[in-house]
Amino acid sequence: MYEKQRTIKKDISITGIGLHTGVNCTMTFKPALPDTGIRFVRADIPDKPWVIADVDHVVDISRGTTLQKGEAKVFTVEHVLAAFAGLQIDNMIVELDNIEPPVCDGSAKPYVDKLLEAGIETQDADKFYLEIDTPMAYSESERDVDLVVAPSDDLRITFMIDYKNHALGTQYTTLVNLEKEFVEEFAPARTFCFLSELEMLKDAGLIKGGGLDNAIVIYDSDQGQIEVDRIRKALNLKDKCFVGDNGIINDIPLRFPNEQVRHKTLDLLGDLMLIGVPFKGHVLAARSGHKANVALAKRMRSLYKKKKIAAKLGSSNANVYDINAIFKMLPHRYPMLLIDRVLDLEPGKRVTAMKNVTINEPFFNGHFPNHPIMPGVLIIEAMAQAGGVLMMNAVDDPDYKVVYFMSIDKAKFRKPVIPGDQLKFELEMVSLKRSICKMAGKAYVDDKLVASAEFMAMVVDK
Repeated sequence: MYEKQRTIKKDISITGIGLHTGVNCTMTFKPALPDTGIRFVRADIPDKPWVIADVDHVVDISRGTTLQKGEAKVFTVEHVLAAFAGLQIDNMIVELDNIEPPVCDGSAKPYVDKLLEAGIETQDADKFYLEIDTPMAYSESERDVDLVVAPSDDLRITFMIDYKNHALGTQYTTLVNLEKEFVEEFAPARTFCFLSELEMLKDAGLIKGGGLDNAIVIYDSDQGQIEVDRIRKALNLKDKCFVGDNGIINDIPLRFPNEQVRHKTLDLLGDLMLIGVPFKGHVLAARSGHKANVALAKRMRSLYKKKKIAAKLGSSNANVYDINAIFKMLPHRYPMLLIDRVLDLEPGKRVTAMKNVTINEPFFNGHFPNHPIMPGVLIIEAMAQAGGVLMMNAVDDPDYKVVYFMSIDKAKFRKPVIPGDQLKFELEMVSLKRSICKMAGKAYVDDKLVASAEFMAMVVDK
């Protein structure tokens, strides 16, 4: 795998219709500076709004992956992203003059051909790889969907599908080397669906640009040609359709004996591009689709954010931050720094922090002599500091920001905190709009709730 970031050498365009919307669209790939990432730009909208390709901007996964930020909305991006993933391209401006990329032949090959024609350029900037240290998984037991990511020195994918259909059977594939296998062995694999799905998709307002030239349609009825003719008439298809000997409508030849599972691998590659960085790990997938792929991408992106913060703070553990890391995250110092360790941090969502309460705390001298109790206001302050860690890691350029708390509501104290106790704070982000957030926090000693409160805070420039 490449250690330097990559983009393309020149602009290049491709034109066609969108699979689901049926709109005509010209999509132009443009080189981008290091650390830009993948950005989809809606050139047909005033001011050309854009959306970055990461899982935080996924708004729909019904029959494809849709991204949106404000007015910038783009349907069915997974095949384009798969082309970038397979060619290990990190930075790209993707400019569109409509809402959905051209479907072309239903595979990633047309995009790959254009990108290779433009030429790949190595940039003078290092890549950051998400390296999987311990296995992680996602499952949907009701659909028999399983995804596991195991540690590996490179990106690898093993995929299995089993639709219990005679035209498909059980299919397997393994991708072990992007550089050697992707362009010829996976990029040409086309999208597919079952005959029984076509009416449902049409009724849902989808596949307006779909046809037998950009999708493999698999026969899954027991009524023979009668059912094919009925669906053809319902969809107002002009071309003749028949049940093929290979179980595929019109006997369209496959590019690979297991083309369908190769295409599922292609979709998975594209969806995992939404992590925002390339990764090193072995993905084992069983019957997975966009919903499960994106759910796994969310977990992997959360891990990436943790590792990014840990790297910045010089921590070797992406989940635990010691006092030296806290010094870098908070401006507080003795005697007002009231958390000792961050036990877990999911940026923008939740944080768990800890404080060891000792008799050496300066406030015990006066609160109270011969009956030491930690002041409730300081428990709330410690909880708020944990919230500050959470909020500072949910904004851009935290080194130049500071958190001001605006309000404290519903504060309750249930049990005294005394020397020797270990306080554990758990806070969740309730809402975050621009620079203002609301958090809900709880404090525990030995898993017993001792205090709780809600906070409103804002981030301002130092």
